[in-house]
Amino acid sequence: MQYRELGNTGLRVSEIGMGCEGFQENGYQMTKTLLDEAERLGINYFDLYASDPQLRSAVGAALAGRREKFYIQSHICSVWKNGQYLRTRNLTEVRAGFAEMLNLLQTDYIDVGMIHYCDAMKDWDCIVENGILDYAVALKQEGKIRHIGLSSHNPVVALKAIETGKIEVLMFSINPVYDLQPPSENVDDLWADETYSNTYVNMDADRERLYEACQRKGVGITVMKAFAGGDLLNAELSPAGVALTAAQCISYCLTRPAVATVLAGAHSVEQLRESAAYESTTDSERDYATALASFPRISWEGHCMYCSHCAPCPMNINIADVTKFLNLALSQTEIPETVREHYKVLAHHGSDCIECGACEARCPFGVKIRENMHSACQVFGY
Repeated sequence: MQYRELGNTGLRVSEIGMGCEGFQENGYQMTKTLLDEAERLGINYFDLYASDPQLRSAVGAALAGRREKFYIQSHICSVWKNGQYLRTRNLTEVRAGFAEMLNLLQTDYIDVGMIHYCDAMKDWDCIVENGILDYAVALKQEGKIRHIGLSSHNPVVALKAIETGKIEVLMFSINPVYDLQPPSENVDDLWADETYSNTYVNMDADRERLYEACQRKGVGITVMKAFAGGDLLNAELSPAGVALTAAQCISYCLTRPAVATVLAGAHSVEQLRESAAYESTTDSERDYATALASFPRISWEGHCMYCSHCAPCPMNINIADVTKFLNLALSQTEIPETVREHYKVLAHHGSDCIECGACEARCPFGVKIRENMHSACQVFGY
């Protein structure tokens, strides 16, 4: 298992994480079964959006004696009321729900306290105005959560949230078809058939802006819906009309800026193993670029997807990284110091480009790489 830094949190997390979708199966016995297998596989990060008290109790029991082996991303504002899940912005309910969460999980703290499911700007305003964000800050100061997170499907809302400087982790839906979609306050738009009746060219600008801002600000991204609920793995169900493999979907997510872990849902040990098997896949098995280039009605022409098809460079330039740092720099009026330093420590820079064009001949998206290398040299000075 490979591990990544979760933004600036200091947490080093497995790049394959786990969702909690299958925990309640088999009378909640699947909770321990999946956590046992996760530990064996080296998976140390899981999401717990569910508020079902029995499920949380099962997690607490399964973690007994090994709490420190896992980072828990559990959700504030996800509560259980009248026998069912409820998302609430009522601070009294939020407080009671969090206290119950700690008790059921048999722990004194949550690693990432995730403000649950915010897709509308009015909802974000409510989170601020109702004192929920302040409550999360207070929990962090008390040591009851180590870091503050937010889950969202809307890049505009998510960007406003991280610009407060208080959100350290963003749980966001990322995959090659959702990334085409413009912001919407209705999450159902992401998978509605009619949404994909148009021809798309390149990634939505707001999503790209969000990922780059997270990278720049040190906000770690944990990915949900990497497989679009499984639809991307089935040609008949996929909005793209082409099936991708699990390895291609995971690789796509892990090459986006700021992404630290992909939270793979699992309803069985076998499914969890299939996601973790990504770590032993070859570069060709992870290659999503050729598949993306074949999507009908979809084009990424001229857009760098950080797929590294351009490699190898005869001057050993890591073209994907140079391009990524260039995009991060161009998104600001001034170059952030962190971006400048990351560019500086690269072994080779845009100035090393000899303009042979070999990279452009290999790029499936027709990116003008030589122009990008020249721009990087101008922006960074070498």
